[in-house]
Amino acid sequence: MSVLVVGAGGHAKVVVATLQAAGQVVAGCLDDDPAATGRIVLGVPVLGPVALLAAHDGLAILAVGDNAARRSLAEAFPGIRWATAIHPAAVVHPTVTVGEGAVVFAGAIVQPDTEIGRHAIVNTAASVDHDGRIGEYAHVAPGVHLSGGVDVGEGVLLGVGCCVAPGCAVGPWAVVGAGAAVVGDLPAYTTCVGVPARPLP
Repeated sequence: MSVLVVGAGGHAKVVVATLQAAGQVVAGCLDDDPAATGRIVLGVPVLGPVALLAAHDGLAILAVGDNAARRSLAEAFPGIRWATAIHPAAVVHPTVTVGEGAVVFAGAIVQPDTEIGRHAIVNTAASVDHDGRIGEYAHVAPGVHLSGGVDVGEGVLLGVGCCVAPGCAVGPWAVVGAGAAVVGDLPAYTTCVGVPARPLP
């Protein structure tokens, strides 16, 4: 069955590439930017605005990098059947649970007994070690490394190249800056940077 991709920007390009690499047929992209309609994304046409999703009766996937925007779209279209996208060049252990709408990009490694929530992103060359939990709508950016037993809350953004020590928890909707080193639990709704990572004042 073909998949309709919601979004037509850079993140959507990688989602389309991932679906194509996995042998999925991509029916088209939807985007609210009027200038996007008619463009081609990796051979896939942009068909029109996101509102067209309401009449879609097949599979779709949210290809929007902003975590809050992904949640808003998922809530706006509750009847949609959401596809997942796992690149064949990712290593995902058979015991990993992947929620609907989640994406795992090329070069990512997800180790045993990890849970990936609905509409979460595990981006290019990220690694998630054993017994981890990635919350719904979270984004594990390229090159992030999570040790064993890390708990990433809903909507968290882990910036490019950051790392999280074993057993740490990052609270819901927190943002961890690029290159930060998380060595203890971080509170929800904070922006944390540095080595070690600390909330900004």
